[in-house]
Amino acid sequence: MTQVTDHGGGVHSIRVPIPDNPLGHTLVHLVDTDRGPVLIDTGWDDPASWDTLVAGLTALSTSVTDVHGIVITHHHPDHHGLSGQVREASGAWIAMHEADTAIVRRTRESEPATWLDYLTRKLAAAGAPDDHLAPLLAARTSGRLRTLPGLSAALPDREIVPGELLGLAGRRLRAIWTPGHTPGHVCLHLEERHPGNLPGHGRLFSGDHLLPGISPHIGLYEDPDEAEVTDPLGDYLASLERIGRLGVAEVLPAHQHAFADAGGRVRELLDHHEERLTGLLALLSTPLTPWQLAERMEWNRPWRQIPHGSRSIAVSEAESHLRRLVKLGRAEAVGGSDPVTYIAV
Repeated sequence: MTQVTDHGGGVHSIRVPIPDNPLGHTLVHLVDTDRGPVLIDTGWDDPASWDTLVAGLTALSTSVTDVHGIVITHHHPDHHGLSGQVREASGAWIAMHEADTAIVRRTRESEPATWLDYLTRKLAAAGAPDDHLAPLLAARTSGRLRTLPGLSAALPDREIVPGELLGLAGRRLRAIWTPGHTPGHVCLHLEERHPGNLPGHGRLFSGDHLLPGISPHIGLYEDPDEAEVTDPLGDYLASLERIGRLGVAEVLPAHQHAFADAGGRVRELLDHHEERLTGLLALLSTPLTPWQLAERMEWNRPWRQIPHGSRSIAVSEAESHLRRLVKLGRAEAVGGSDPVTYIAV
């Protein structure tokens, strides 16, 4: 069944499924403009997802061939996956922040094994045990690498410039740079009166930055060719505060459902991460590797039940929190430890 929602004021959403993923779907938003429909994100590159997107557009009395442009909140495959197929069908332009475009370009130009080699080295340095590394090493020579999502994602042809209005005829849509979930994540502020007259300043397409019931994954910004030490959690917290100051009437996220009280949700997430950082300091009363810290952190299920791939993501999130604690001077690496351990100070 096609699931289309009318949000009023020429804005709709289509629930595009994500295969074999607990998130279930991506909310692809359609914004009517004087030059035709513009999509905000496109969904996962999968035949069922494509069929759902096409059916949703048909239900909205338009067609994939009518799409004028595509605005991507960030490069992840559940958001950017179908962009190339939509552009091929319609000739639409694709816009993305330059930081995430650089990731798309690097991924397209690199051999698939490059990323896996880098991930294996990073996990080993984080203290991952051999039984976790073994499947990654096996995949290196199995030929399965070329089936990974995002390896041939569409290269955007327009740049989203933070703070500027996007060139959407008849609409006021302003880009807000919100790094954290990815280095080039953007939220999009529709600076127009709310169609239901809810109090506040317009509506916000929040991508994965601000979700009503989920704290988005904040892992490391990965570039195998650079040694820069990033602080994605610090970036995310600063971005949250920036969004909280907008005072929007309603948030239209890429997952779950639309909601009001963006400021209240921002405060919840800020408090959540402060509580998590405080809890990690207690764990770091004795030296721990990032892997050991991830094993002891609270997740949505016990560590022994977390699948292999999700454990790698969890360790990345543990490292992002460690980097934040080190930057704040609340933890430090233990000299001479290998793999490196960290302790509270």
